[in-house]
Amino acid sequence: MGYPDQRFDVNLSILFTELPLLERPAAAAAAGFTAVELWWPWIETPTPPQAELDALKKALDDAGTQLVGLNFYAGQLPGPDRGALSVPGTESDRFRANIEVAADFAASVGCTALNALYGNRVEGADPQVQDALALENLVLAARAADRIGAILLVETLNKPESPLYPLVSAPAAIEVVDKVNAATGLGNAKFLLDLYHLSMNGEDLSQVVKAYAAKTGHVQIADNPGRGAPGTGDLPLERLLDELKDAGYAGWVGLEYKPGDRPSAESFDWLPVSARAAG
Repeated sequence: MGYPDQRFDVNLSILFTELPLLERPAAAAAAGFTAVELWWPWIETPTPPQAELDALKKALDDAGTQLVGLNFYAGQLPGPDRGALSVPGTESDRFRANIEVAADFAASVGCTALNALYGNRVEGADPQVQDALALENLVLAARAADRIGAILLVETLNKPESPLYPLVSAPAAIEVVDKVNAATGLGNAKFLLDLYHLSMNGEDLSQVVKAYAAKTGHVQIADNPGRGAPGTGDLPLERLLDELKDAGYAGWVGLEYKPGDRPSAESFDWLPVSARAAG
């Protein structure tokens, strides 16, 4: 048990950001990792030119890294936005324009998990209208994910850092997951369990693991306080990951932490090199 018993991937949208996007897969591989994940890399557009998609695929292939998680278009992230799918008007339209683009790219690189960030509450918009729009868009996204044999992820964020985001508890995200699955009948909507965000919300992490491991499709970690590497804060991450495994979770664990003042490659000293390549 412990860290060497997990399947880790590196989030290239928060780690190795000192490098251009197309150099990050090779940097992750040089650090010993064989799996990576990404937020939607083109924050300005849901529909980048095919040449840019092809270049990212080539960078992943050349590095020998497997993309195991990809966000749909989520607006300005990093930045003020926390998703687009529940935001009426232009942002919802941009999300819809992105659905098949993201799904097709995921299919081209063998990625089987697509994360759909819910989006912030908007001043002047009725929350019920936003939630109805969200369900509509999540159903479309779930069907696109199913078409390529992928799961759709719904994520809880934390209220201190994302005060306008409505899904700031595990039960809130689980409720959305259940609604999507009821609407599609596909059963491919899953919970993205991020231990950092849940800890920031003050949730009982062991209880969340116990209650929702069966509905969890992906896990992400960072320590708290500080959102740094494991060991820089107080979270018992090794124990919690063991609890997830004991509860039946056998999927990926995304490293979604800030490297601090040092280069990203130096932030992995908590994990033996022999445990970085996903078997």
